[in-house]
Amino acid sequence: MKIRLLLISLISIALATSCASRKNIVYFQDELLKDGLETSTPEQLIYKTDDLLTINVSAFVQETVAPFNLTVASTNNINSPNIQGGLQLQTYLVDFEGNIEFPVLGKIKVAGLTRTELTKYLTDRISEYAKDPIINVRLANFTITVLGEVSNPGTFTIQKERITLVEALGLASDLTIFGKRQNVKLIREVNGVKKFAEFDLTSVNTVNSPAYYLQQNDVIYVEPNRAKVRSSTFNQNNSVLISAIGTLTTILAIFLVK
Repeated sequence: MKIRLLLISLISIALATSCASRKNIVYFQDELLKDGLETSTPEQLIYKTDDLLTINVSAFVQETVAPFNLTVASTNNINSPNIQGGLQLQTYLVDFEGNIEFPVLGKIKVAGLTRTELTKYLTDRISEYAKDPIINVRLANFTITVLGEVSNPGTFTIQKERITLVEALGLASDLTIFGKRQNVKLIREVNGVKKFAEFDLTSVNTVNSPAYYLQQNDVIYVEPNRAKVRSSTFNQNNSVLISAIGTLTTILAIFLVK
């Protein structure tokens, strides 16, 4: 009887520790937002040091804006809108002082500007040389990095200028079963200083976080849960110890029978 009770206890403990709780796994499980539509407002990207920009200038008389469109030889996809006749638009690196060197206009301070602000500035300046110029500014190296307990960690290049936390995790093929959903970390550099934010994916209020919409060079880290941490410390010494404990348990059971 004592042995039976001991076995039942061991089985119960094993089942209790092996069953994952719903609240630790399911996304967006708490009470819905009042109107179901509240979300954080996406902010415009603010250009930073080390950004790569493509700037395309067009006008009704294209020859008048030709000096503003520098091109280089390309080996990339010829179907890209930035590539014509085997040439692609020159990219402009935002240097450590926040400037780019732009043809005709010279040095321009772009760090701290949004796309709208830079577009207006260039339109005003180029209007001195060409009639009704159309400016298209694009961030060429919008990347995010997703690390930790996701199925496909890595650095991803974003083709648009807006992406959410959930979309970024989708690019990384979602969290593994060992990912800690209540404490997903975001690392962002703001004016040369690292800033941190945390998300609880089990809460629908995650979508209201001011950091829900990501910015270029953001890093997302998914922490492993306790089960993964415990499994990472398991080694051959653990198996020997478990075997020894099993042997001692058997011996104790024999004495209890007697």
